[in-house]
Amino acid sequence: MKKILFFFAFLFAVSNIQAQQDHHYTQFMYNKLLLNPAYAGARGVPSLTAIYRNQWIGFKGAPKSVLASLNSPLLSKRQGVGLTLSHRSIGLQRDFMGSLAYSYNVVAAKNMSLRVGLNGQLRSLGMDFADAQPQPGQGPFSDQAIGDQRTNDFYGNVGAGVYATFYERAYVGISVPRIYTNVIGYNLNPKGDTIAKEARHFYGMAGAIIPLSEDINLMPAILLKYVPNAPFDADINLNLDIRQKLTAGISYRMGGDGPGESVDLLVFWQASPQFGIGASYDFTLSKIKDYSAGSIECLVIYELKKSNKKNMTNPRFFM
Repeated sequence: MKKILFFFAFLFAVSNIQAQQDHHYTQFMYNKLLLNPAYAGARGVPSLTAIYRNQWIGFKGAPKSVLASLNSPLLSKRQGVGLTLSHRSIGLQRDFMGSLAYSYNVVAAKNMSLRVGLNGQLRSLGMDFADAQPQPGQGPFSDQAIGDQRTNDFYGNVGAGVYATFYERAYVGISVPRIYTNVIGYNLNPKGDTIAKEARHFYGMAGAIIPLSEDINLMPAILLKYVPNAPFDADINLNLDIRQKLTAGISYRMGGDGPGESVDLLVFWQASPQFGIGASYDFTLSKIKDYSAGSIECLVIYELKKSNKKNMTNPRFFM
């Protein structure tokens, strides 16, 4: 009986995560390149980021993601390039993605920058039937989008974004990582109906550094997420930076079927001027909270070259 409750709770949760067709990370303020190609090269030095996420611990087949990204100036500080590689598994689905981004700083003023960016993306969507053998067309849980094929499909796409910074103390950005709405799925419907389709995801991000004392900074950040025909979503974060060495904070994620999707704790340690590690833990607020032990993330950031910026030597937040 308990396994049946787990199953229906998971189905209910999945039916309410339309916005998670894109990958989903709690430490979004350290991982802007995934969402906005205009961030490529914004830091001014080559930066490498790696993240691992295990979501909804306790559910078999729950989402697991791993990501690595590299972004750097190209030829001059006004141009930037970025490369992102990621893999996510959820249930039987396996999602591999590679993205190449380019940005250009159209406003390179002393106290302001305005970058525009484009990205090209290639995804491989596949199903792993090692643990299950679905029978299309039979039973109440059959999925017409699966069909009887066991193969990977590849999809190309393009995205765009804008990213601005002010006085090296605030940033704002908007982006659409995938513009084209590919029709996806393994079964070609003879009626010509669209069974499964990629949706455009619109993102807005903003953040600031507010000095509280010589050694302490308050750093609020917000990530807004909108997908047509899905509820509006947002992550609201508040971090406290101590001596540019230790950063700790809390986030609230809207959505879900309760008072929100989750409350998240974050910590980041700047081990050296070029290397930092971080972690987060999500306390689930939705109806699956009684069946899940929450979600965890681990993060590593490494700068391949020391930054010359005096105000922000950390790679974790701004450029």
